[in-house]
Amino acid sequence: MTPGFRFHKLLLLALVLLAWGSVSCGTSVPAGHHGVKYLQFGGGTEMGTIYPEGFQWHMPWNRIEVYKTQWDNKEEHIQVLSADGAQIALDVSIWYRPRMQQLDSLQIKVGRDFYNTVVSPALRGESRRVIGKFKPEEIYSTKREEIASDVLASVKAMMANKYVEVDNIIVRDVSLPAKISEAINAKLEADQRNQQMEFTLLQEKKEAERKRIEAQGIADFQRIVSTGLTPELLRWKGIEATEKLAASQNSKVVVIGGGKDGLPLILGNP
Repeated sequence: MTPGFRFHKLLLLALVLLAWGSVSCGTSVPAGHHGVKYLQFGGGTEMGTIYPEGFQWHMPWNRIEVYKTQWDNKEEHIQVLSADGAQIALDVSIWYRPRMQQLDSLQIKVGRDFYNTVVSPALRGESRRVIGKFKPEEIYSTKREEIASDVLASVKAMMANKYVEVDNIIVRDVSLPAKISEAINAKLEADQRNQQMEFTLLQEKKEAERKRIEAQGIADFQRIVSTGLTPELLRWKGIEATEKLAASQNSKVVVIGGGKDGLPLILGNP
């Protein structure tokens, strides 16, 4: 084996070792993630430093625990009891993420599986507590947003010292026992019919009031007119009309004193 050949083998080995060392002496933190360093021989989790996205160097015997710090979504199927003891199934969605600046504390006190450790139990427990105050028809029809808001406020408060943020909770679906669901639907249909009937009666009442006002107006007009039409006024209006007609160019015959009350008679073409 020539010296040149040995040199090339050593160079190749060095490059392999360098490549291996480069990979084993660092961790790539993906986009939307952050890391916490774990010191194998230096006291465990390194407190006070959160590692951002990108390649992070460290000694091969240490490691960086990577956490997703983007908002994440989970869907839960929860069995609860209403205020009157009816069993109800809920489909709930929750948006959550770890607090980026507290990842070191999260790793020490809660752990990597923080959703199953603290978030899911809080969501399930508070959902049961809040829904236990409502009746099935309220949960099914009118109180979903109020329920979700109450559960969200409670879970947020519980997560404040667990190093987790909760952004929103939505009640996506409510499943009731068949008999309760049928009874609620029947009641809703009856309520809608009653509301329609009340609307119809209100419209008819308004129309009747309109007609009453119209009739009263006509009666008032007739009373005013009849009060003001005296015989003298009528005779005077008759004379005015006779003068205007006599002055027109149409052919006519005027009979003086032939009408009622001595008013002239106006006849057409002779």
